[in-house]
Amino acid sequence: MNDAATFPPGSTIGIMGGGQLGRMFAIAARRMGYRVHTFSPDEDTPTGQLADREVAARYDDETAVRDFARGVDVISFEFENIPVECIGWAAEHCPVRPAGRVLHICQQRLREKEFLAAAGLPLPPFAAVTSAAELAVAAERIGLPAVLKTAAFGYDGKGQRKLKPGDDLAQAWAPFESRAAVLEAFVDFECELSVIVARGLDGAMATFPVARNAHANHILDVSAVPFGDEKIERAACELARAVAAKLELAGLLAVEMFLTRGGELLINELAPRPHNSGHWSFDAAVTSQFEQQLRAVCGLSLGSTELLRPVAMANLLGDLWANGEPDWAAAAAFPEVKIHLYGKADARPGRKMGHLVAFGSSPEDAAARVRAARTALGGARDPRAVAGDPPATP
Repeated sequence: MNDAATFPPGSTIGIMGGGQLGRMFAIAARRMGYRVHTFSPDEDTPTGQLADREVAARYDDETAVRDFARGVDVISFEFENIPVECIGWAAEHCPVRPAGRVLHICQQRLREKEFLAAAGLPLPPFAAVTSAAELAVAAERIGLPAVLKTAAFGYDGKGQRKLKPGDDLAQAWAPFESRAAVLEAFVDFECELSVIVARGLDGAMATFPVARNAHANHILDVSAVPFGDEKIERAACELARAVAAKLELAGLLAVEMFLTRGGELLINELAPRPHNSGHWSFDAAVTSQFEQQLRAVCGLSLGSTELLRPVAMANLLGDLWANGEPDWAAAAAFPEVKIHLYGKADARPGRKMGHLVAFGSSPEDAAARVRAARTALGGARDPRAVAGDPPATP
């Protein structure tokens, strides 16, 4: 297997996972002349709707995984929680980028935090916990408040519980029984931010502009770019590059961070794939995060990450469908707003169904516009009554 092989347009890219990240990757890949095959346990997936070939099989189906890998030139991911055995089977037939080792680290919180700590990178104090007794010891050492998280397969706030002084720790541990967990010091942060960094086969790196992120119910709600503080932006990008270099990444990596009230950056989580907070790049960067992932895993030169205009992205969750189909015409009435939907038929509460992107004169203006457009989905609102624009006259 030639781990340094490059793959020009016309090659076939395999994507493990069938969600919206793969869908947007497929759009970028097909625009550049690549073929796309996707592998996931489901049919008619967001990625599969745009792929040349959709394979529906379990990740632990060795025969199906090997057959899929033999039919593509290189494999990448839009979803990192894939069994390590699956990655190993695929790697026997074609390059896998990022490498299985990277996914193995990033798909489990404890491994990820131990890797970062061993590399000397800044993160909140943490402790591994496997029992109520260990939780009590960890709480004494780290202090409360703190956050108890499952070590594996947690995202969007799932598998987490905040612990406060005076809480019954044995009771708090009960839902985590028989599962490895991590106790992490609670960070009194000023804001949350993220940096997406790409690293090519030759070690060249490029970072996207820093996104300022706001969450609701542990799910990303709005991301706005640019961040607006050059000193913090430089430090955050340098930190993201350091993580990518330590991982020996070939591909794309999102680094979520806390900015403490004292001005310190602490790493929260890693994602070795495109990230929700980078969706704005599809419309507002010279090179989107999805095209950049393609360039990195195919061995092409990385593209420019220059921001074209201040921009904000707002998630559209299934809750918006509670009273029927959203009013798309009302959102489309905002001329500076773009609508992205993921082709999901089942609009469940909390499920990411799409997103809006809005341009503005500043990140604050863009955020106000994208929130107004999202509000309009549930009931019409004059698109000019935003960010100080004069309302329409009757």
